[in-house]
Amino acid sequence: MNETAAVENVTEQLVIEKHDGLGYIGLNQPEKHNAISYEMWQGIAATMDDFEADDAVRVIVLAGEGGKAFSAGADISQFEKKRGSADAIETYNAAVKLAQGKLTAVPKPTIAKISGYCIGGGLGTALCCDLRIASEDSKFGIPAAKLGLGYSYHALRPLVDLVGPSFAKEILFTARRFSAEEACGMGLINRVLPRVELDSYIKDYTDTMAGNAPLTIKACKQIVAEIVKDSEQRDLELCQQLVDDCFGSDDYKEGRTAFMEKRKPQFRGK
Repeated sequence: MNETAAVENVTEQLVIEKHDGLGYIGLNQPEKHNAISYEMWQGIAATMDDFEADDAVRVIVLAGEGGKAFSAGADISQFEKKRGSADAIETYNAAVKLAQGKLTAVPKPTIAKISGYCIGGGLGTALCCDLRIASEDSKFGIPAAKLGLGYSYHALRPLVDLVGPSFAKEILFTARRFSAEEACGMGLINRVLPRVELDSYIKDYTDTMAGNAPLTIKACKQIVAEIVKDSEQRDLELCQQLVDDCFGSDDYKEGRTAFMEKRKPQFRGK
């Protein structure tokens, strides 16, 4: 395994690895059900910059360490210090927005690997990934209504886009925990697997994606992002340029040649 060199500003509360086309971020506060601290938000943002710049990273996986939780949300123990004043709240929220924004916008496929609790800010972070694959014993929920919290338009938009307004209201109004089966039925997650099969399934998915053409994946991801925007905000010129980049690439030539030669293509993202 070729693990990554240290990424600047990354905390020990994150496990960071790079190997075989995979970039891995492990939320590492298992004693707190991987509650996400301010330092972790900063580290996620820095790591995403590193992964995006590294052509060897083809797929990114976000997971929780320890097996009991993906993440139970924000680290509430920091709230008095990190969110105790208007200025502190603004600084904290900016770190969250930056980390989640980079997870959403990175032009490489991202997978949230979910075991155990995926609650509140943890679920919000999982929603920033392209795919969510969960063990059958996972639990999902947004308990804001039990805490008196307010969720902004920008915080709720990904949830509504994914599951629709009716299921979004059910999740928010009840504030209860939903099973992995229920979550899959809503469209909140893509797949549910026995826990013993989760690692191998994720490995197969990441290997498959890492072997596919990076420019095609980038184009598909960014065009889908444009499709779900409000019509007046869509950049159709960008969409066409992404398609043109695919057809003008060496990878397109390699794909055609490999097909004719009946071999596996070796894509380089160029």
